[in-house]
Amino acid sequence: MTREELFPAIDPYDSGRLELDARHSMAWETCGNPQGAPVVFLHGGPGAGCAPEQRRFFDPAHYRIVLYDQRGAGASSPLGELTDNTTPHLIADLERLRRHLGIERWLVFGGSWGSTLALAYAQAHPAAVRGLILRGIFLCRRSEIDWFLYGMRTFFPEVWESFAGFLPEAERGDLLVNYHRRLIDPDPAVHMPAAKAWSTYEGACSTLTPSPETVAAFGRDTMALGLARIEAHYFMNRIFLPEGALLAGVERIRRIPAVIVQGRYDVVCPIVTADQLHEAWPEADYRVIPDAGHSAMEPGIRAALVAATERFKSLA
Repeated sequence: MTREELFPAIDPYDSGRLELDARHSMAWETCGNPQGAPVVFLHGGPGAGCAPEQRRFFDPAHYRIVLYDQRGAGASSPLGELTDNTTPHLIADLERLRRHLGIERWLVFGGSWGSTLALAYAQAHPAAVRGLILRGIFLCRRSEIDWFLYGMRTFFPEVWESFAGFLPEAERGDLLVNYHRRLIDPDPAVHMPAAKAWSTYEGACSTLTPSPETVAAFGRDTMALGLARIEAHYFMNRIFLPEGALLAGVERIRRIPAVIVQGRYDVVCPIVTADQLHEAWPEADYRVIPDAGHSAMEPGIRAALVAATERFKSLA
């Protein structure tokens, strides 16, 4: 029988901090079977951090489950720090964590920005990746950033009006620049209201049907500041990679077993991006969920992700 529900809640059996440089410290944890098949969870954002329920996509009897907060996010410190925070830094951090934990190769699981980082990491270190489970594909191209800032208004006009309306009318022609200026301001009285406006905008657009719990989670201080500040930083810098680099790099990962899970009505990361990735990478198993949006916790997405982790148990 195919499993569709998350596994029971578990606690870590080990955790720690990895000193990345003189400024950044990265929080990590391991759960499940210490001798099991290694899998690493890459959270979204960038900047969102991990949550306990994300341990539950994996059978704890089979997997050695690694979760960590990317630099500047969640329990990593300093929260929201932008110095030396680039995609190449995040790739190097993940590889450093793999070596620190004594893992030779691992299954890489990432959704939204986590799919971006998973692709970038796999293309940089294909020999370290046993397989990929990707959800809500985001390649951070200019068109996708513009969609996030302006296009989501097509489906969520009242939510977008609140997002844009946070700024004075004269500044609404360039939402990214004017949000970014506030988000990097050192004064919490300036950056926190901007962070909450940005983050709750994303949260409100992330599910097929309204989810006050999702919006509330996105509005919490740690989530809001890490997510909004780091997202704006990465968007301003086009994720520190050439335009279209992740599609162009598919050839380096073509032989890695992969599952792509995409909600048909994902407004945050529209299906056209996942479709373009699959067109470039037809060897990947592409699963379109007909009654879902963006969130990994929507029933259809959740079931498909659990089914993928179950299938990968047989991965050699």
